[in-house]
Order: sequence, then structure tokens, then C-alpha cells
Amino acid sequence: MAEVIEVINIDQIKKMIPHRAPILLIDRVEDVVLDSEATGIKAVSGNEPYFAGHFPDFPVMPGVLIVEALAQTAAVLVAATMPDLAQGKLVFFTTIEKARFRQPVRPGDVIKLHAVKNTNKGPLWKFTGKATVDGKLVAEADFGAMIVDPDR
Repeated sequence: MAEVIEVINIDQIKKMIPHRAPILLIDRVEDVVLDSEATGIKAVSGNEPYFAGHFPDFPVMPGVLIVEALAQTAAVLVAATMPDLAQGKLVFFTTIEKARFRQPVRPGDVIKLHAVKNTNKGPLWKFTGKATVDGKLVAEADFGAMIVDPDR
């Protein structure tokens, strides 16, 4: 049976991935099944900086940021699964495929970001991600990422 971590809080996330405000897009990660899947949580505030321009009269979280939040959830899964491999490294997108945006995410929404590992070979990882609000699918994508040593 795979090891499960119930909750990774914001302080632990900041030790695992290098993202910081305003681009750190997850508040916690729950139900982490090492080497398999994890669920990120993002409470969307009306004070998010992107709402000033997207769109002032009808604020909507940009879909690309939802995909980024899915990727950050996946990066935490990788860091929790292989801390020695991920330590001091960066995780970069290599692919984004089959991205679909089903309904807008608005201030006050809480997004659940479910990332499932499909495969990995060395530093290359592939995932499927689904974002939901109140149990309704708002976005989904398949994406790949690569662990990169910034000193190389």
C-alpha cells in the first residue's frame, strides 16, 4: 500500500517548490498518495492581482493559471515522492495537452486541483489534472514536466 500524506500546509509547500506570491497558486495539498496523486486547494480571493485586468467588471481566474495551479500540485507530489531528486531543483512544463475550460472560476470559489501521475522516466513526468469547484469540473488538462537543476 502506498504511503499517504493527509495534508501539506503552505509552509511545507514553500519548502518544496520555489513559487512565491503572486504566482504561488495553491494554499495546501491534501490526500497525497506518494508516486500517484494529490489534491491541491486554492481559495480564490477577490484580491488576486490578475482580477484587476481579467476582467474588472466580471472577475474570472485565467484558465492558464488554473493549469499552473494543477502543475504546482503535481510539483508538490513529485517533491514529496522523491525529495532527494527534487531538492534545490525547478520543475518546468514540457507539454500541455487537451486543456479544456468548462466554466469560470470567480472570487469566493475554492478550487480542488487533482493531479494524477501517468508516467515518469528520470526527470520527465506526465500527469492528468482536473480542477473542480463545488464538485463541478471547471478545467482539465494533460501536462508534462521536467525536473531541472538551475545550476546547469
